[in-house]
Amino acid sequence: MKTMNKFAVSMLAAAVLLGLGGCGGMSERDRNTAIGAGVGAVGGAVLTGGSTAGTIGGAAVGGVIGNQIKK
Repeated sequence: MKTMNKFAVSMLAAAVLLGLGGCGGMSERDRNTAIGAGVGAVGGAVLTGGSTAGTIGGAAVGGVIGNQIKK
């Protein structure tokens, strides 16, 4: 099961990175928010063993932190 969790986290990270390719028209603050949410989601998933609540919580916290960078 541990291999499946690593695979799921890797796929989530790849999806986030591919999704960020469409951020060309975003402001720097919007990009930072999206990047923070993506990194937070991956971090939350890793720390909680892939739980949905951990992933969503990590995305929320990461998004807020990313939004506040260079304010």
